[in-house]
Amino acid sequence: MKERRHPINEVKLVLPSHSANESFARSAAAVFLTQINPTVTELSDIKCAVSEAVTNCIVHGYTDTIGLIYINMRLYENREFRIEIKDKGIGIPDVTEAMQPLFTTDKENERSGMGFTIMENFMDTLKVTSVKGSGTRVIMTKKLAPLPRVIK
Repeated sequence: MKERRHPINEVKLVLPSHSANESFARSAAAVFLTQINPTVTELSDIKCAVSEAVTNCIVHGYTDTIGLIYINMRLYENREFRIEIKDKGIGIPDVTEAMQPLFTTDKENERSGMGFTIMENFMDTLKVTSVKGSGTRVIMTKKLAPLPRVIK
């Protein structure tokens, strides 16, 4: 039986899918993480992954409309960070295909098709689920390095 863990802290955000909110989501994740003293590299990796996930909601989830983006961030005692980012947009017809490097449905706007690849490379785990017409959910985790021991 899988052990149920409880977060030591959690924050939930609901943002409209305005492009300006991509940087807000990235900054909110960074501020939330400061309580466990991440390294600059860890912070940079997480901010980049969050940016990609939120941008996907804005650009692909709600193509020509404004919808809501739901963000749930959790910290666990073992210095694990978990973030869930979801929308109730158009969904992804084929998640496996969408996760292939360079795959994009928005070639006319010069999208690179690297969003999921970037998330996968900067985080420890990435799980993407989607239902066409109902939205997409991205769950990412990253285990932060132990804090250095202070010798007295």
